[in-house]
Amino acid sequence: MSRNVLRVAGAAALAVVLAGAGGCSDSGEEKPKADGTKPAKPLKWGDCPAPTPLEGGGQVPPKDWQCATLDVPLDYAKPEGETIPLGLIRAKARDQKNRIGSLVFNFGGPGGSGITTLPGAAKEYEALRSRYDLVSFDPRGVGRSVPVRCEDDKQLDEYYAQDSSPDTPQEEKDFVDNIRGYQRACQKNSAKILPHVSTSDAARDMDRIRQALGDEKLHYFGISYGTELGGVYAHLFPKNVGRAVFDAVVDPTKTSEEGALAQAKGFQLALGNFAQDCVDRGDECRLPGSTAKEIEDGVIKLQKDLAAHPIPGVGDRMLTESAATNGIAQALYSKELWPLLEQGLDEADGGQGQLLMALSDALNGRDQQGHYSNIGAANTAINCADSKDRYSLEQTKSKLAAFRSASPVFGDFLGWAMMSCTDWPVAGAWETPDVSAPGAAPILVIGNTGDPATPYEGARKMAERLGPGVGVELTYKGQGHGAYNSGDMCVQDAVNAYLLEGKTPAAGTVCTAGAAPSATPAVPPTAPPTGAAPV
Repeated sequence: MSRNVLRVAGAAALAVVLAGAGGCSDSGEEKPKADGTKPAKPLKWGDCPAPTPLEGGGQVPPKDWQCATLDVPLDYAKPEGETIPLGLIRAKARDQKNRIGSLVFNFGGPGGSGITTLPGAAKEYEALRSRYDLVSFDPRGVGRSVPVRCEDDKQLDEYYAQDSSPDTPQEEKDFVDNIRGYQRACQKNSAKILPHVSTSDAARDMDRIRQALGDEKLHYFGISYGTELGGVYAHLFPKNVGRAVFDAVVDPTKTSEEGALAQAKGFQLALGNFAQDCVDRGDECRLPGSTAKEIEDGVIKLQKDLAAHPIPGVGDRMLTESAATNGIAQALYSKELWPLLEQGLDEADGGQGQLLMALSDALNGRDQQGHYSNIGAANTAINCADSKDRYSLEQTKSKLAAFRSASPVFGDFLGWAMMSCTDWPVAGAWETPDVSAPGAAPILVIGNTGDPATPYEGARKMAERLGPGVGVELTYKGQGHGAYNSGDMCVQDAVNAYLLEGKTPAAGTVCTAGAAPSATPAVPPTAPPTGAAPV
């Protein structure tokens, strides 16, 4: 439920090129870069295998997709030392004559597999494929790129069944012991890669990818945590930024605690929006209650009931309070999932927890065969490599009241999740990331007023921190996580015009679902104040 618990996940989670002229050449002497690394060599593209369960599983990508591997330094402080392989995937541009270059995607997480996600989401970016090769990759520590491994499938079933909002001293001890056991497993199975999975490492990898693709500039589409990754890249390599879009934007000014607290407010706001939508549909709504508050109170009652008496979930696993809360959060990532949330809550009230459990499994990266992707392990490893924050049990307990006030439904879980990095074996890099990028090309920054996971205010903060003339803010008044994939034509037209034609929208442009764009400056929503937490 922050970067530590509620990760990027959408409806797709439920379903189980050599570049043109100007690229790097194998001939001639390679000149070292300022960081001591040599320019990356061109990629050798070939057929793609089916994604493994660790990568998220699924079918072999269509035949017009190609895969490649790029070797990058394990440790950028030792550029001539050991290397590790990064997995990449691409689909070539439809119009090769008017091809702009490669458009590199990161879909967030951190820990999500770009190799698995991009082919499944490609229809949503078909307009962009007209002139771009669509490219994504598994960041280091993820999927096909030296994946972080912690516990096995059986152990993860037990780990996710734990009580994530302990109420008694014994429950607190069990909670802390479970986290420590998980961290020991990460250290045992992934000690070599853990110190080298930071966002800064991934940003440096992206510049190697740019070189290997043969592109002078990095054209980029970052979503959710991908906006933080893009911001760090822009800071490190401002002159290499091409046309870039940040959608569902992380607030770069917030510490992990501030981000988690803001996200608690964001998910509570989204739950209230869901509940109001249900009330507005009158008798069609399956949930008891004549007001949004009454529906939210019903959710709180369900949580309390499940804490005392879990109900049948999937297979022999029971739907606990923690699993149900995870499932509710998963469904709030997209308005398209609201009908499933309504159905799942109704069924759970009647003693059947299969649907909420399936939603929870999707968030945790568990497939129907009981195999987990490594999104959870990578998520923790990247978060803890980035953030310096380490909270003791006493510190965490002292902050719970603020989290509960921010969200009666999600606050406890987000508050306790702050302990995810407490005994992590690698020190964190920063309190907040530096995304200042003077001299970079304009970056289109899109905030959604109804986004639960990366609340709206984060877009403005990112645009400000990128710097004058760099961050260009666009507001989408909608629901769910992100804007481009909502299908809103105003948002898509603005993004497509920038990426395909270089036309930057007026700063402060507002898109409202079903309405024409407005160039009047956006104002924060009048709902409870929200910030943004990376996911």
